[in-house]
Amino acid sequence: MLPEGRSIQKSRDLLKGAIDIHIHAGPHLTTSPRSVTPVEAAVQARDAGMRALVYMDVFQMSNGTAQIVNEVVPDFITYGGVNLNTVFGGINPRAVRTSLTYAGGAKYVAFGTHSTHWMASREGHYIDGEFKTFQSTDEKFKREELGRSIRIPVDEAPTPEIVEILEMVAANPDIYLITGHVSAPEAVRLVELGHEYDIKKMVASSTVFKIATMDQLAQMADLGCLIEYTLAAYGHSSGTRKTDYYAEIKYASDYIPNNFPKTSIKTVAAHINELGAENCIIASDYGVYTMAPPVEGLREFIALLLDLGLSDEQIKTVV
Repeated sequence: MLPEGRSIQKSRDLLKGAIDIHIHAGPHLTTSPRSVTPVEAAVQARDAGMRALVYMDVFQMSNGTAQIVNEVVPDFITYGGVNLNTVFGGINPRAVRTSLTYAGGAKYVAFGTHSTHWMASREGHYIDGEFKTFQSTDEKFKREELGRSIRIPVDEAPTPEIVEILEMVAANPDIYLITGHVSAPEAVRLVELGHEYDIKKMVASSTVFKIATMDQLAQMADLGCLIEYTLAAYGHSSGTRKTDYYAEIKYASDYIPNNFPKTSIKTVAAHINELGAENCIIASDYGVYTMAPPVEGLREFIALLLDLGLSDEQIKTVV
């Protein structure tokens, strides 16, 4: 035992019954390998006493993966859903409608990752020491990738496609609406719309808390949205390529410079204390080959938050 009751066993014990809502298991692009297969991830989570996993996949409906895993891994449950990236045509109601009955049905609908306008407009390379966005140096990227990227109208009515998707999610109260990697004002607007359409379950993606103000996070929490925090944003892999989205290696972005306030795991602990554990959720976002397997990632996150003073009950709530 370490001082003040700290022990690796305590963090392992708090994994029991936990759900990791954000893991990236294979398959994936060959330029962006995974540390575990979906089956391996499920077996490891089951053996650690966890309750469930949720697969995130930027290229396909992960509920199909979940169905296969559930057929071959006994005594455990996994879930999946759809990320509305440009491989699905972006904000595409047909993709959502298909996901509802595909392989037992999606458990979440997320508004994109790398192919949101917020992300695609900012990614780029350092050229002669100066960061240049792809949209400023590559006309094809600007036309075909940025042009198809996902945008949420902030100061005007939602598009008919967004309305159709919101109506579908609202009609299926077990499905989570996830903001995706949009800007902070877009995330707030999506949560406001979700509340307006009486969507019961919402999550502000892990990228949002780093760019949103505390007032914006509190506003989303007040509207019934969980604020997601993931460990993958920190540690030894920070600033490296975790996930390639584009098949063209030339579109693998360098680290994006920004003027946002610096965040850390201390920020996560402070937010959980300020917003309330009942309004927050932690996940690993692990699965990339440069980091530990997802189960170990979630255990590390738990241990770090314990060291920052969170109570056992707070940990149980956020996992």
